[in-house]
Amino acid sequence: MELREFFNRDLINLNLAGESKDDILRELIALLALDEKSQAILFKMLKRRENLGSTGIGRGIAIPHCRSLVVNRLRVAFGRKPEGVDFKAIDGQPVRFFFLIVAPPLEVSNQYLPVLGKIAQFAKDPDVVGRLAEIETPDQFLALLEQKAD
Repeated sequence: MELREFFNRDLINLNLAGESKDDILRELIALLALDEKSQAILFKMLKRRENLGSTGIGRGIAIPHCRSLVVNRLRVAFGRKPEGVDFKAIDGQPVRFFFLIVAPPLEVSNQYLPVLGKIAQFAKDPDVVGRLAEIETPDQFLALLEQKAD
């Protein structure tokens, strides 16, 4: 399983505008192109997950994730907020890079946890944060995934 296969250009926003955790979550959800009701449900689910503990894993990276009936297969999105936003990350630093993961409650392919693990592993690579800060296009993000996330 390659991380690259879960992403496409439409699921990447390199210039998130939000100024708060809620704004960022809404922008990431919007990338999934769901109807308004589904977006509202997903936002509530992600907020509930964040209330259990921030998905900000440090080094400027957060991986908001949940399971929800609003999707029928695993969905992922990536967003970047160059200035960062307070996401209550475990290291107390602003978060600039966001990997959203949403999966249905029952998933035949069972990819939710493996994808979450692969993204966390990708994020731990020593030069990934610097490279994520430098990319200028969705294609460069996809190329970085292909290069690093094997």
